[in-house]
Amino acid sequence: MSYDEITPGTPALSNDPAWPRTGGWGAVPDGESPIDLAILGIPTSRNSLSPSNAHETPAAVREALRRYSSHVVTPGAPGRRRGKQEIVLDEALTIVDAGDAVDPDSETGEAAAQALVASLSARAQLVVAVGGDNSLTVPAALGVFGDNIETAGLITLDAHHDLRDGRSNGSPVRRLIEAGLNPRRIVQIGIADFANSAEYRKRARDYGITVIHRDELHSRSMHDVIDEALHIAGSGDGPLHVDLDVDVCDRSVAPGCPASIPGGLQAYELRLAARLLATDPRVRGIDIAEVDATADTEDQRTVRLAALCVLEAAAGLAKRLGH
Repeated sequence: MSYDEITPGTPALSNDPAWPRTGGWGAVPDGESPIDLAILGIPTSRNSLSPSNAHETPAAVREALRRYSSHVVTPGAPGRRRGKQEIVLDEALTIVDAGDAVDPDSETGEAAAQALVASLSARAQLVVAVGGDNSLTVPAALGVFGDNIETAGLITLDAHHDLRDGRSNGSPVRRLIEAGLNPRRIVQIGIADFANSAEYRKRARDYGITVIHRDELHSRSMHDVIDEALHIAGSGDGPLHVDLDVDVCDRSVAPGCPASIPGGLQAYELRLAARLLATDPRVRGIDIAEVDATADTEDQRTVRLAALCVLEAAAGLAKRLGH
């Protein structure tokens, strides 16, 4: 069943010239002109450990983006109401939509997706890849790293270690390590109890991966956690890739993620992390994974959260570029 088949009769959105909507961005222009933000769909799903229609999600996220404006108010100094700054993302940034990678579940298609990310990363300050299950992290990260994988770093927001054997949505972190990524520059935020195993926890420990458990986020601010993650993952001075696995969130806000569990992050925490990470110039790629649009609730809360993560990344990039 497709996403379109489960959302029949969706009311048309209002048209207000004074309230322009996001999304609907143009294709990548010919030539070599620079781009600020490139959006790319990598619709992986066939190798998922649990049945998934996550390949339907890039189209659903594009539709959800039309529900939001590009107006952002950034806070001033802590504890002060003054000094707030307003940004209109579509005016501050050059944003393009590169469409979807073709057949990224196959080895040939995955390699093509990696090459596509690499070509976009050569022109764009930030590439946001919308999945798709977590398999998309491999071509998305490798495309961003290019020839710099030995100095690169990875930050994941995920309830799971993703260190399984084989080729699936449970193995991207292990596959990136085997491709040459230094595991001591991997930081995993939000790892949860009852979502992993002793064996995979041992693998993470043996690799030297930094794990920030879900429980730590009850007593630490997201700003503090992100600062630590950037320090560790960025210690090689190479490019950084961020994996936003939406199933790190509480199941009440991410019911469209097959593996989300009660007690995960709240939506605002994931959104804040996306913005903070995109602010750092070393972060060249972000992927948004594990949302199955066909499994979402009627109010589309998971898909809409994924769309807002795209916009939060854009807001962080705008701040990075001085807007």
